[in-house]
Amino acid sequence: MKKITLLSLVAASSLAFGNTTAEKIDDLQEQIDKLKKQVSENKKQSANDNIKWGVDFRTSIDNLNYDMADGTSKSNDSLYSMRLWLNMAYAPDSHNIFKGQLSYNKAFGADFATNGTAMPKGFGMDAFDWVTNEALSGNSMKLKEAYWLYLGDDFFGTGMSWTASVGRRPSTNGFLANLAQDDEAQSPLGHIINVEFDGASAKLNLDKLTGVTGMSFKICLGQGSTNAEPMFSTQTPYAENDAELEAIKLAGFIFVPYDDGQYKILTTYYRAYDLPGYDMTTVAEMTTGADMNGDGIVGGGMGQFGDIDGMAISMLVSGLAEDGYLADVKVFASYAQSITRPNTGMTMLGSTEDETGSSYWAGAYLPVGDGTLGVEYNHGDEYWRPFTYAEDTLVGSKIAARGDAFEINYTYQINKALSLQARYVNIDYEYTGSNGFFGAEGTPMKIDDLKAGAAQWAQLGGTADAASAQTVVANLMGSGMTQDQAVAAATQMGMAASFLPNVVESAQDFRFYIRYRF
Repeated sequence: MKKITLLSLVAASSLAFGNTTAEKIDDLQEQIDKLKKQVSENKKQSANDNIKWGVDFRTSIDNLNYDMADGTSKSNDSLYSMRLWLNMAYAPDSHNIFKGQLSYNKAFGADFATNGTAMPKGFGMDAFDWVTNEALSGNSMKLKEAYWLYLGDDFFGTGMSWTASVGRRPSTNGFLANLAQDDEAQSPLGHIINVEFDGASAKLNLDKLTGVTGMSFKICLGQGSTNAEPMFSTQTPYAENDAELEAIKLAGFIFVPYDDGQYKILTTYYRAYDLPGYDMTTVAEMTTGADMNGDGIVGGGMGQFGDIDGMAISMLVSGLAEDGYLADVKVFASYAQSITRPNTGMTMLGSTEDETGSSYWAGAYLPVGDGTLGVEYNHGDEYWRPFTYAEDTLVGSKIAARGDAFEINYTYQINKALSLQARYVNIDYEYTGSNGFFGAEGTPMKIDDLKAGAAQWAQLGGTADAASAQTVVANLMGSGMTQDQAVAAATQMGMAASFLPNVVESAQDFRFYIRYRF
């Protein structure tokens, strides 16, 4: 009996001791779990309280050549430049994001900002900043992007996700234009918009409502200039200055009818208001001080001439097969139109009528070796005029070409951070004004007609001396023309001869860069 009692006490003691140990272990595990959670939250909070930075530094050498319509050429065999982007991102929660980008872009050994920034100074254009970060400028950091983005889960109880954003928007390097730049696509369609803008956007994802994969609709608003007076310039700082150009505004939308990752289709439409251009004064205005050509401006200078519409439909196919070589091939095609709408009695692109321009663009990106080979071609007609001033080629926008443009590039990823690219762009212009604004300097003149007129001028005795016009008129009258006919014809020929040395007939840019991005 005593033996059984003793064993029972030992067993009970062992059980009691085991339970106490298990409880202590459970308590310890609970404390460890709480500590892990606290550390995780601290790390998360610490990360959210700091902006995440990224670096994108590109060093380039460009070989530039311009073939002028008079048979001469201008070139730069080796233009070295560097471009630094400092990328910022901050997300305090899953709905709110801030993004920004600081930019530094200059030629080796040059500070072009001392002679004016990317947009021309004077002529009423001091407030323009459309290509502030795309053109080579000076030794200073500039703001390229700064905007907040709100991500919504449920738009007024419909179950559709949505976004809204305000600030200096990512309006360059857009869809399809990004391929040659080896970047992710930004907001706009690169065929019709590639220019820096301040504004706002809001997007509604329609795929859940419609059942169509990737369908969405985005509204875009932007402002490209202001006529507000700067501080200390007057007694009424920031009031509107009626003597300056009106604020240039833009409104439009981007509609994505389908996007499943492999097949992507984007469409867009916009209208831009009060577009600028240069007023070509008449001789009579210079002598009388009156508005003789009815453009609202007396004498030369910048003015605003009307509105313009832009529209495009673009498609990208990422993969022509499910597997194998073709699975990594990308092909794209795009069609776009621009329609000028001049104000009453004024001219846009040399015409008082609404003029429609069009462009088509196609390309392919193919895996070659350990890199990617890209081939692109685009064509624009007589009145084609997109907003692509910030396109990244030093000879001007190839997409804006009134003529034909061809590009070939090869991009190679050396390692996770370093890449290199060789890129060749050739532009053959059929009409002048491709890189001009919306006034007289954007007037399309057929280059072959200018060359023919200049040749006739020379054949009839015309020279750079204005007095030689009398010889040309006399020779034309000798061929049977009346004096009025001869004067009119000689004027046209003389203008063609004077324009020719300043008309670019073709341009080439060969660029090689090495890029650090992390």
